[in-house]
Amino acid sequence: MYKEKIEKYIEDHRQDMLDDICLLCRINSERSAYQEGKPFGDGPSRALAQAMALAEKYGFSINNYDNYVATADLNDKERRLDILAHLDVVPAGDGWTVTEPFEPVERDGKLYGRGTSDDKGPAVAALYAMRAVKELGIPVSGNVRLILGTDEECGSSDIDHYYDVEPEAPMTVSPDGHFPVTNIEKGRFAQQFTAEFEADTALPRVHCIKAGTKINVVPGRAFASVEGLDDDLIRETGAKVTEETGVLFEIQGMNQTLEINAVGEGTHASTPEEGKNALSALLLLLSRLPLADSPQSRLIRSLSELFPWNDTEGGALGINMKDEISGALTMAFSMLEMDESSMSGAFDSRTPICGNKENVADPICRKFASCGITLEGSEMTPPHYVKEDSEFIKTLLDAYERYTGQKGYCSCTGGGTYVHSLKNGVAYGASMPGTDNRMHGADEFAVIDELLMCAKIYAQVIADLCR
Repeated sequence: MYKEKIEKYIEDHRQDMLDDICLLCRINSERSAYQEGKPFGDGPSRALAQAMALAEKYGFSINNYDNYVATADLNDKERRLDILAHLDVVPAGDGWTVTEPFEPVERDGKLYGRGTSDDKGPAVAALYAMRAVKELGIPVSGNVRLILGTDEECGSSDIDHYYDVEPEAPMTVSPDGHFPVTNIEKGRFAQQFTAEFEADTALPRVHCIKAGTKINVVPGRAFASVEGLDDDLIRETGAKVTEETGVLFEIQGMNQTLEINAVGEGTHASTPEEGKNALSALLLLLSRLPLADSPQSRLIRSLSELFPWNDTEGGALGINMKDEISGALTMAFSMLEMDESSMSGAFDSRTPICGNKENVADPICRKFASCGITLEGSEMTPPHYVKEDSEFIKTLLDAYERYTGQKGYCSCTGGGTYVHSLKNGVAYGASMPGTDNRMHGADEFAVIDELLMCAKIYAQVIADLCR
């Protein structure tokens, strides 16, 4: 019911929707320093104000929660469905070729620009779904609330602030993933660790190691400075490690030392198997060099044993596990800084439904302690799971099938979204299966037909869940 009307409405408003997305995407809403009344800086607050102006323009009741979150309500009835999206973006970064990051442009059926797919484009698609229901006069007996956050990329403190004063809706969807439905988000055990040791000047030795930028990113580059070794030996050993790993090593002399740059391939920590961890490969190389015996060299070998090359499931730590519903545990060694007397590092593990403190965190703590390494904490984020046989999930899958003609199904992700801590929340769109939007990378884009499809599907879901 209403399918033809909804499809026509969204198609008739195609350009309006794209224009509104571009309005938001021209705003650099990367988190910046706190300003009075702007908890995440000027950019996120400007994006929030622009989105509120659009929602108010289209006749929705709006509310601002201290510039953390804004909401738009379809009506004043009892809340039945929340749509949870975000307006903040990751840094623009380098390497853009189609357009500048904050100058959105349409080309070949795609809308390019930072935020077009994550998550401003989908947020506007959800707003247009609400417009369709409102302006077509589709009868509903419950309220739909669009919730727009501004700190999803840096910890989701915005949503914590919102739910401190507002209850969850009975059902929540977030257009911050892929269709059909992501009903499982793995748990997470991501920790920093430290060690201190006595400096030793015996040669050969390592001066320093540096790798990684963020705990949730597999490092594509890693650096070490060594003294007292022949460069031919390092090149020969490096060539053998390259054969095993595919990670390249650039070696050059510098002030009586040799500098080693490992060049691999970065990826998100939730999919470490898709990258080439330059840090693990560098440690493998260093552990094979004839370094003088010292607390530091022993620690380097221990780290290489704890995080061996290509062990992306935690086998060396004794935590590899999997289940039929959520798949295998993943482990990414993501950051390390070491000098002559101390080190600090970090790892990021995504755990299946069967993972818990006893079989993940506790074994890692014991392993690290045996090597003289101290973990900063032992708390885990539990996995999130909404059963696929609920009427809520069935309704979402049915709408997807009706509008796409494709079979609907549930899936699991190692990443986390806004709905992770919500009892009955799932990621639902906005991208279609198999689409790589270059999210968080250069030349991020959204497929325009997919944004339109998302708006249509969401309008149908509102009609079905709130009738």
